Amino acid sequence: MQHGFIKVCAATVPVRVADVTYNTDNIIKAVGQSAEKHCDVIVFPELCVSGYTCGDLFNQRALTDAVTNGLTRIAKASKGLSALIFVGAPLIYCGALYNCAVAISDGRVLGVVPKTFLPNYGEFYEKRNFVSAPETAGEIEFAGVRVPFATDIIFKAANCPDFTVAAELCEDLWAPLSPSVRHARAGANIIVNLSCSNEIAGKRELRRDLVRMQSAKLVCGYVYCDAGDGESTTDLVFAGHNLICENGKFLAESKLFENGLLCTEIDVDLIANERRRTADGFFCGGSSYIICEFEAGLKGGELLRSYPRKPFVPEGAGLSERAELILTLQAKGLEKRLKHTGAKTAVVGISGGLDSALALLVAYRAFVALGKDTKDIIAVTMPGFGTTGKTKNNSLKLIGALGVTEKIIPIVDSVKAHFKDIGHDLDCLDATYENAQARMRTLILMDLANKTGGLVIGTGDLSEFALGWATYNGDHMSMYGVNSSVPKTLVKHLIGCEAERLGGECKQILCDILDTEISPELLPPQDGEIAQKTEDLVGPYVLHDFFLYYFIRYAFKPSKILYIAEKAFKGVYDSAEIEKWLKVFYGRFFSQQFKRSCVPDGVKVGSVALSPRGDWRMPSDAVAEVWLNDLH
Repeated sequence: MQHGFIKVCAATVPVRVADVTYNTDNIIKAVGQSAEKHCDVIVFPELCVSGYTCGDLFNQRALTDAVTNGLTRIAKASKGLSALIFVGAPLIYCGALYNCAVAISDGRVLGVVPKTFLPNYGEFYEKRNFVSAPETAGEIEFAGVRVPFATDIIFKAANCPDFTVAAELCEDLWAPLSPSVRHARAGANIIVNLSCSNEIAGKRELRRDLVRMQSAKLVCGYVYCDAGDGESTTDLVFAGHNLICENGKFLAESKLFENGLLCTEIDVDLIANERRRTADGFFCGGSSYIICEFEAGLKGGELLRSYPRKPFVPEGAGLSERAELILTLQAKGLEKRLKHTGAKTAVVGISGGLDSALALLVAYRAFVALGKDTKDIIAVTMPGFGTTGKTKNNSLKLIGALGVTEKIIPIVDSVKAHFKDIGHDLDCLDATYENAQARMRTLILMDLANKTGGLVIGTGDLSEFALGWATYNGDHMSMYGVNSSVPKTLVKHLIGCEAERLGGECKQILCDILDTEISPELLPPQDGEIAQKTEDLVGPYVLHDFFLYYFIRYAFKPSKILYIAEKAFKGVYDSAEIEKWLKVFYGRFFSQQFKRSCVPDGVKVGSVALSPRGDWRMPSDAVAEVWLNDLH
């Protein structure tokens, strides 16, 4: 599959205890079904060829010989298939019995990984039948061919350098120092776990936490395949709880007590980028590792995993809690700055739009937390040439509902006088006409803050800074920017959550602000309506925030961002429109870096931020051609 997507499958098949022929038939059938889905990695449960619950039957030579024959059948059945297949089997090596993961591809066994940590407590007694993995690597023979027998093996696709896989088995994950830690450090981007973990109350939740956190800690994809129907229920029940995670995120999870195939894609391009960004020597390679190469098919088929249209906005349970946390982070940042500077007031320019509403709400929270009189919040509305009645009225209503100090300072006459001073024609509605208004408003706010011993609270958000959609030394400037790392889609979400929390009149006002067209209101209205609609000019913020997230957070190439955006926004925007605005995004992002190079201080609330002091260092004269050419 293109763009680094590796299709993986956790396949839990029905088994019969010690019925190797039956189990092998089901494994081969599942391999075929997975291959039809274009899976690149197929993982089966621990000891699935024989069944995990054989007990002392493991010591019977009849069983181990049958297992060897079963593995030979599976290998032959895989001929012509490029998938990397892992099956669990008991194998004799140097006279001892080992619990193993056997890697197979295109008709041959590539290598065998023995289990390191054998559980021998409670319901588990693996040491009765098996021995732990040997410390040194060796070789084992299959069909006349000797292959590696070792824990430290990386299976690497010869035609895809980032497609690297290593294996561990069940208890290995639960151990304090899992083999997967070594595997990841040695360069394995995907870890597979062949498991037979019985189900008891509460274990599902612990298992989920373990797999998710291991994938986060190791910055890897993790495919966990669990045994299910057919294992002996003499004392235990197995539920087939399969999990696929990537860098701390759940991609797919099976329902308990349902055998079958769990398929999705792991993005090894994302993993490789993330490791380069954060590793600091952690992923330093392993000289002792055996590299087993195979040829990956990478046919991919339809992309199964989904991408949220608003990656900055939390999904699922806990939406209000996440919003509360972000609002608290914003307020806490401002609290510290107010205390440190001894500011008496906070001066906020209120336009009747989203960003200034959020900035005022954050300032209000900070003042309440500090026990300061909220009347010392000076909310200034400055109607100009483009101000409409709706935005002005919403400004005044919100100021009144919060009970902060209101100031109305029209700027029309001041700007006209300024135009006269610089010789600008009032009928020339160019950048000078627009930006003079923004700078006049900033001048008023700055001087008012000086006059009252306060700070100007910035209203500009992350999306505007990314696109450079701000007037340099106008709304671009403040004394502390509470919204500086909050993108537009998240601004809307936070305001919506605050509307629900506050209720009453505040809710009505904030909901009306949410329904207002996004606009700087710098051009005269048309028939009393907003004439200048930002998203008509620079593109939909929902797209730009999507582009920004995957560009900054994961360093995806433009062609890959276009690919996943086409899937995420299918039925909303067509491919041509997405590509058009993606080109606008890159063009503006690169050309407007000079504005970001000198933005005011502001609190970081998420994983994507553009502060030149911390998160994003980029020369102001870098060019976008490499990125734009990737879209051709």
